[in-house]
Amino acid sequence: MDQEAGSPEVAIAISSTESLVEARQKGRDMASDMGFSQSEATMIAAAISELARNIVQYAGRGEIRLRRDGADMLYVIASDDGPGIADTRQALKPGYSTSGSLGLGLAGVQRIADHFEIASSPGGTTVTLGKRRL
Repeated sequence: MDQEAGSPEVAIAISSTESLVEARQKGRDMASDMGFSQSEATMIAAAISELARNIVQYAGRGEIRLRRDGADMLYVIASDDGPGIADTRQALKPGYSTSGSLGLGLAGVQRIADHFEIASSPGGTTVTLGKRRL
């Protein structure tokens, strides 16, 4: 269900670099519409990029959902049906990468979050990031 950025929830199917860019832009737009500062919106967009890139790289396809919770909380929920993350504690360590990238990484996503959850097993991963407007 793909809705406009002004709606309480937007879902973006992730399967390519193009859909990653779309998710990033919709996240930035929703954050701006909610009154997040430009730097906060940029951090949210970077986190969305990291989560979407992980979906494309490790699972092939999945979904990013953007959801408003009240006037000041934005949730980003990234989910896929991929192979899962074998060791989530290791994956959350700063600087950890299985791809050799210098991206934000899951540790960076967790660091900017006011709320963070990860659930992963063979068959899928869901990462939930909540960011409160300052």
